[in-house]
Amino acid sequence: MTSVSHALGSSVFEGKMLSLLIAALSEALMGTANVEPGPDASFSTINSTDALLTLKGKGESVVVVVEVLRNAYPRDVRRAIWSLNEFKPQNRSLIRLIAAETLSPGAKQTLKDHGFAYFEKSGSLYLRSRRWFINIERPSKAPAKPSIVPLFTVAREDVVHALLMHTHQWMTGSELAGLAKTSSYTCSVVLQELERREWCESSGGGPTKRRRLVKPAELLDAWAEHWTQRKEQKAKGYLFVEDSKYLLSEAANRIYEAGLASKCVLTGPAAANEFAPLLTEVGSIDLIVPPGMTLAVMQALKLKPMVRGANVSIVEREASILLGQPFKNNSCHFASPYILYLDLLDGRGRNKELAEHLRVKLEQTWPT
Repeated sequence: MTSVSHALGSSVFEGKMLSLLIAALSEALMGTANVEPGPDASFSTINSTDALLTLKGKGESVVVVVEVLRNAYPRDVRRAIWSLNEFKPQNRSLIRLIAAETLSPGAKQTLKDHGFAYFEKSGSLYLRSRRWFINIERPSKAPAKPSIVPLFTVAREDVVHALLMHTHQWMTGSELAGLAKTSSYTCSVVLQELERREWCESSGGGPTKRRRLVKPAELLDAWAEHWTQRKEQKAKGYLFVEDSKYLLSEAANRIYEAGLASKCVLTGPAAANEFAPLLTEVGSIDLIVPPGMTLAVMQALKLKPMVRGANVSIVEREASILLGQPFKNNSCHFASPYILYLDLLDGRGRNKELAEHLRVKLEQTWPT
C-alpha cells in the first residue's frame, strides 16, 4: 500500500486512516485518476491539516485536504469544517475531506450540506466535485460508548423540563438557567450531552451561543424510561366527599385554606384528566409535596390513613414546586403536562390510556 506523506507528523491512527482513504479513493477512481500522497510542487502546505492528497486525472489535478477524526458527531465536524475552510488556495481545485473511524448520520449530513467529502473506516466514501461523484455507503461499526452523562439527576431534570416546555426555542445558557432556576454549569452539562446525542443543535459561540431542542420525543422517552425505574414511597389516605367528582376540588380547597397551596402540586390521573379530558370520572388524586411535608398535608386534608380503599396518595419529591404551574381556576398548582405524563406511566388502572392521550396533546405542541 502507498505510504502516506503528512502535512503534520501523524499518529499511528492517522497514518492507518489515511492509508485506508488512499486505497478507497484509488479503487473508486480507477481508470479516471491517480491518487498520490502530498500536494504537487506548485502547492504550498499549511500546518492545520492532517494530510494533503492529489488526485491526478487527464489534464487536471485536484488537491484533497484531509482532517482525521475519531468518532465524529455534528459538533466535531463543525469544528473541522471551520478549520478546513481556512484553507483557501489560489487558482487551484480543492476538495475538503473528513476521514473518521465513525461518523454519525448527523455528522455525514452536516458535511454534505457544507460541500465536504468524507471517508469512514468501514469503507463509506462520499465525494462530489465538478468532475467526480462517489457515494459508497457501508454499515458503520458502532463506536465504543463514551461515558454516559446522567441527565436525570434532580438539578438536571429541571433543565430537561425547561427544554421540553420550550421545545424548538433558541436559548443561551443563561436564559435556560433562568427558566430552569439552576446554574449555568448544570445547563451546560445537560446541553453538551444532548448535543452529543444529536437531540439539540447549536448556533454561534461563546456567551452568546444558542441551542435548541430538536428531538423532544427522544428526550421524553429517555426521561420516561428513567422515571419508571424510580422507587417512591407514597403515603395513602381516604378523603370523604359526598360525590367523587368533587374530590379534586375539595382537596385543593382544603390545601388552600390551610395555607399550603404553595407547597403542593396536583398530579396523577385526576389532574391529567383535567388537562386533557378523556375519562368520565377519576376516583383518586395524587399530590407531590416537598420532603418533610407529608404529615402537615395529611392533617390539612383530614385524611384517614389507609392503603386499601385510599383515594389520596402523597409522594415527597425534591424540586416538585418548580415543576408545577397554575391551571384554570384551581386553588392549587397542577404538575406540568410533562410531569403529569410521566406520573401516568405507573400502569395503574386506565393510566396507560390516559398517558397515550396526553402524549398526543403534547406532541401537537412540538413544531414540525
